[in-house]
Amino acid sequence: MVLVLSGCASAPAQIATSLAAPAPANAAKPPVALQYLYGSAEAAIAVRATNARIADYGLARIKQRPTDSVILAAVATMDAPRFEPCGNKPFAAVFDADETLIWNLGPMRWFAQQGVAFDPKIWDQWEKTGAGKAFAMPGTVEMIGKLRAAGITVIANTNRSATNVKGSEDTLRAAGLGDFKHGETLFLMGDDATGSSKDMRRATIAAKYCVIILAGDQLGDFSQQFNLRDLPAATRTALANGPTVAALWDKGWFLFPNPVYGPWEKLGWDDTFPSDKNWEPK
Repeated sequence: MVLVLSGCASAPAQIATSLAAPAPANAAKPPVALQYLYGSAEAAIAVRATNARIADYGLARIKQRPTDSVILAAVATMDAPRFEPCGNKPFAAVFDADETLIWNLGPMRWFAQQGVAFDPKIWDQWEKTGAGKAFAMPGTVEMIGKLRAAGITVIANTNRSATNVKGSEDTLRAAGLGDFKHGETLFLMGDDATGSSKDMRRATIAAKYCVIILAGDQLGDFSQQFNLRDLPAATRTALANGPTVAALWDKGWFLFPNPVYGPWEKLGWDDTFPSDKNWEPK
């Protein structure tokens, strides 16, 4: 889910600052970021298009067995990339859950209306009792159906808590996404000692499967190298757009839009607007 520039975090670690201002239940409109992600036709179209690309890519990719998975090997760096070998392993597609497979409509509205950024106790309750209040993202049910029909195992690797297994399994099922089983097709924060870093969980999955698809809404859903502590924003952007990674986007790695929360919340003015592009009217 969310991984911040300064280190590890739970899901979601932070909600965008636009949600922190009070937005009482009788407010005329929800915060703009929530309107865009959960309510706009534009976001729905973008998500549905991404899901269609994932399905098309998966069905095409299995026609010729790849040598390597799209999961980075443990010793790999962005400058010296290596990927986990596929061998004769069965195919799999690995997804983040929140804001990748499902939209968390229930708690996001509650947080916004209460004017609170994030409360881990409330989120814990959501993980336990949110079944039926989350919504499968547009095109997700159809995409997962096509992958499974082609023999590709669909796996969720999420920073939901391992202490709330049943709630997360129930939430995914109630959203129409079928069954996910902890330790087999559902991997959670707390399954190992690395906190919200998903790298070890990815390695566990890649030991059993030839992973042909990775999908998420944050760069940490692809590699923890994007979220190293004190990594400058410009460096992070350069890593994400370097030649190695650029060759993977939409060709094994698929990113969903999420303007509500993410590492970019830490950016300053000059990170977002380069100083050499400053302009003022005369």
